[in-house]
Amino acid sequence: MRIDDAAGLLGVSVDLMSRLENGQGSVRLDKAMAVLDGLGLALLVVPKEHPWAHRARAMPVPQASGETK
Repeated sequence: MRIDDAAGLLGVSVDLMSRLENGQGSVRLDKAMAVLDGLGLALLVVPKEHPWAHRARAMPVPQASGETK
């Protein structure tokens, strides 16, 4: 799906989708949550001591080129 099509379906701007996709600039939380909801995703906030938090920190961060850090 093209970014402009996704933005239209989710009711957000192409600029917002681009910033989220590329991890650039600031995005309002309500807008980020709307995109997550529209994609069928959820954002979970857990204490740092929670096992999921440790697992998430250990995961490699994908880069735009598909490589990981």
